[in-house]
Amino acid sequence: MPDLLIELFSEEIPARMQARAAEDLKKRMTDGLVEAGLTYAGAAAFSTPRRLTLAIEGLLAESPTLREERKGPKVGAPDKAIEGFLRGAGLTRDQLEERDTPKGAIYFASIEKAGRPASAIIAEVLEATIRNFPWPKSMRWGAGTLRWVRPLHSILCVLSDENGGEVVPLELDGITTGKTTRGHRFMAPDEISVSGFEDYAAKLKRANVVLDPAERREAIWQEASNQAFARGLELVEDKGLLAEVAGLVEWPVVLLGDIDAEFLELPPEVLQTSMKEHQKFFSVRNPKTGRIEGFVTVANRETADHGATILAGNQKVLSARLADAKFFWENDLRTAKSEVGMEGWLESLGNVTFHNKLGTQAARIDRIAVLAREIAPVVGADADLAEQAARVAKADLSSEMVYEFPELQGLMGRYYAQAAGLPQEVANACQLHYSPLGPSDEVPTEAVSVAVALADKIDTLTGFWAIDEKPTGSKDPFALRRAALGVIRLVLENNTRLPLDRYFDAQLLRHEIAQNGDDEVSASLMRDMLGEIAEHGIFGSALRTVVDAFDGDLPKHLEELETSLPDMSRDLLGFFHDRLKVFLRDQGIRHDVIDACVAMAGNDDLTLLVKRARALEAFMSSEDGENLLQGFKRANNILSQAEEKDGVEYSFGADKKFIEDPAEAALFDALAANEGAISSAIEAEDFAAAMGGMAALREPVDAFFEAVQVNSDKEVVRRNRLNLLSQIRKVCGQVADLTRIEA
Repeated sequence: MPDLLIELFSEEIPARMQARAAEDLKKRMTDGLVEAGLTYAGAAAFSTPRRLTLAIEGLLAESPTLREERKGPKVGAPDKAIEGFLRGAGLTRDQLEERDTPKGAIYFASIEKAGRPASAIIAEVLEATIRNFPWPKSMRWGAGTLRWVRPLHSILCVLSDENGGEVVPLELDGITTGKTTRGHRFMAPDEISVSGFEDYAAKLKRANVVLDPAERREAIWQEASNQAFARGLELVEDKGLLAEVAGLVEWPVVLLGDIDAEFLELPPEVLQTSMKEHQKFFSVRNPKTGRIEGFVTVANRETADHGATILAGNQKVLSARLADAKFFWENDLRTAKSEVGMEGWLESLGNVTFHNKLGTQAARIDRIAVLAREIAPVVGADADLAEQAARVAKADLSSEMVYEFPELQGLMGRYYAQAAGLPQEVANACQLHYSPLGPSDEVPTEAVSVAVALADKIDTLTGFWAIDEKPTGSKDPFALRRAALGVIRLVLENNTRLPLDRYFDAQLLRHEIAQNGDDEVSASLMRDMLGEIAEHGIFGSALRTVVDAFDGDLPKHLEELETSLPDMSRDLLGFFHDRLKVFLRDQGIRHDVIDACVAMAGNDDLTLLVKRARALEAFMSSEDGENLLQGFKRANNILSQAEEKDGVEYSFGADKKFIEDPAEAALFDALAANEGAISSAIEAEDFAAAMGGMAALREPVDAFFEAVQVNSDKEVVRRNRLNLLSQIRKVCGQVADLTRIEA
């Protein structure tokens, strides 16, 4: 079986596009070949800044011959029907076969589609792949119509076997396929003729091109680490930068340089960010001091002076960049340490729009500060510190350093808060309130940071819910799914008991005040409602209390608020439950188990909800749980059908004097004995004990259904047994809504 080698050789492909492009080339080519009947043994794709390469092993030499039988019209059918069938089959009438069937004589066509040589199929699939390649951005050049990410110079396409390789012929906008490529742009620019993949990879290596990006990454990391180690330093790991740099060079040459002494006192994160963003340099750290003292740059060629000129030029450019960073840092420090301090930055945020429907950053900070103060006692934080932290947490957005490097927001806030002499808990919250930013990001545990982080995320979510800007499908432009996951992780990993409904209602109401602030009557009434929510925690009763005490015509939008705000709050809580399902699914908890727990009261307390779900998941995974679930569903089905038929609800409990069967009596006693224990365990939030009480019901429930016929001929006995089934439903329903669990 032959092997196929394809190389698309162009000007430099942006590093961020290379890996995806290699996979797209592999997928589109292999899918197209298989669809045309050419199967293969294996395929691998590679990329460098100037080429995309695909190697396919064990390809069929030609597509198989296909035979197809088609059923046609009846013999004697109108000529037009027969002619249409013949055109579709590509046959003449004398090639049709008549067969007798139960429905009479019918024409059948036997169609044979001969196999095609692999080279013809490859040419078609390759042309379609190139012309329809899914580049994020592409360009045209010259007079042709072809679009590519950068001008495409040559196409290598060789089909090889033990007898050698041959070019697959194809001409595309003046580019003709061949069997040649080129090595390194500067070190080996001449043409190279190849016969197959092994020959191709070996000759490229001799021509100073490392084809495999994984090999380039490994070579860069190892050489940089070794050079740093030799000087008593360590390389700062950055996998994203490593992948990017490996996409910028075909022949990596690692050079280690020093940072000028005047910049060594800059925060290490500033040095690291400046070098990464502007120069694509790796940072080199002194493990004894933690300072960033050096850098690693990766050249794309070897030089006679072993990179000295390249290194000197890079050091000169780096010094200019770091001089800017030092200027920003010193200016910001002067501001933070001044009499005005960070307050000056906060004032300027009044002119920065957060969202055109949600007001300025300053207005948002005011809302977050109030909410952080309310949340503080729940998470064990000092309320004054939480409010103070919330008010300065975003002050660094106005700093010169964060304006230049937005990714340093929060971190610089911590440095500036420390310089301003603020408490350490406040400074830490400036950095940590953005966390967690993803599923693997560390979750803050310091109480003040937790309070501000929760307030920040809840304000974001309620704000966008208030203006109906929710995630839809795969679109989530404001990262609301990430914010919800952040709240979930903050609550669960800190074991916090936070009644989300209460805080959703309060913050949604604050957004309503912001949007209707021009109506002083409405704003005043809504502020009164906030006071009621703070005291009693329930929006509905807060609204009614305030409205009932109001003497005058109620503004129309407040009448609508009675339904719209609870609807928004419920919808937002449902969004949280959906995110919780995704989060817990990765921990082995089934979605139906979560649904069963969500149906219970207190489902806005995520810690309680998850505690219940974990216990229920463990119970349902046991033999007792599986069998009791079957018994419960059987009891519920019989009971539901009887209630529908009889038009009554069986919920009065069974009477022992009407019991006839020992199994019936045993179930009655078991329910009576365990109902109180299960209720007490649930009240104490000891769900493991509650599940233990449920397990004790498994055997008597099984025995009951084995020995007892519920629908007795005696009506009083039948009704008593149905009431006994209602006890099963009631007792089991204390733990979770088991009707939602899939059998």
